[in-house]
Amino acid sequence: SEAAELLGLMHYMEGLRLITTVELVPPTSDENTTVTDTELGGVPVRLFLPKRAPGGLRRAVLFFHGGGWCLGDAGMHGYDLMSRRISNELDAVVVSVNYRLAPPHRFPAQFEDVYAVTKFFLQSKVLSQYGVDPARVCVAGDSAGGNLAAAVAQQLSEDPEVKTKLKAQVLIYPALQALDLDLPSYRDNAHKPLLPRALMVRFWSEYLSAEPALHAAMASNRHVPPEAGPLLPLVNWSRWLPAAMRGAHAY
Repeated sequence: SEAAELLGLMHYMEGLRLITTVELVPPTSDENTTVTDTELGGVPVRLFLPKRAPGGLRRAVLFFHGGGWCLGDAGMHGYDLMSRRISNELDAVVVSVNYRLAPPHRFPAQFEDVYAVTKFFLQSKVLSQYGVDPARVCVAGDSAGGNLAAAVAQQLSEDPEVKTKLKAQVLIYPALQALDLDLPSYRDNAHKPLLPRALMVRFWSEYLSAEPALHAAMASNRHVPPEAGPLLPLVNWSRWLPAAMRGAHAY
C-alpha cells in the first residue's frame, strides 16, 4: 500500500481495502440462519434472522464493524461468521451495518450511517416486523465500530424522537479517545504487527480530515491546541487504570 501510494497508483487505504475484498463472502443462509444483504434507513446492511420458531419476542444486535473507519465490511468472512454465531446462540436478529468509509467519506458520515440504521430499526413498526423485543436491543462494535456504538448510545439518550431505549452497548477494544496518542498502550504497541501506532494515527487522521497537517500533528501528538489544556483533566483516563498499568506516563 505504501509503495502504491508513493508511485501514485492508488491511495494507501485503497491498497489496504484489497484485503477486505479477498475476505468477502456472499450472504449465504444455513440451517440456523437466514442471511440477506438489504438496506435499512437507506444504508446497506447484512441481516441475520434465526430460522427456529420463536418462543417469544427476540433479542436484536446492531453491529458496527471495525477497520479504522476506512476498512472493513459486514460481508468479510470473520464478521459474517461472528454475526451468524451471535444470531444462532442468542436467538437474535443481527443487523451488521455497511457504513460509508474514509477517505471518500469522512467524519461524520460513518456515524450518520450507523445512527440512521439504529434509529430506523428502533421504530415500533420495524421491531414488530422482525419480532424483536423493544426491551432487548443493543448496539455493538469492535475497534472503530466500538467508537461508533458508543457514540450512537450517547446520541440516542438525547434524541427525543426515539422512544425505545437500548438495553446495552457492547464495546470490543473500542477506539474511544484521540486526545492523547502517546498513551502507554500506544508506546508499548508502537511497532507491533497488525496495528502499529503509525497506522492507528493514519486511521484517525484519514477519518477526520484530508488535511496532511492534521496527520503530521497527530503523529507528533501535538494536535490538541494548548488552550484546550485545562479540559484534559476532565477526560483523564488514568484514574480508571490499575497503578501497575499506568507506567510513568504524565497525562
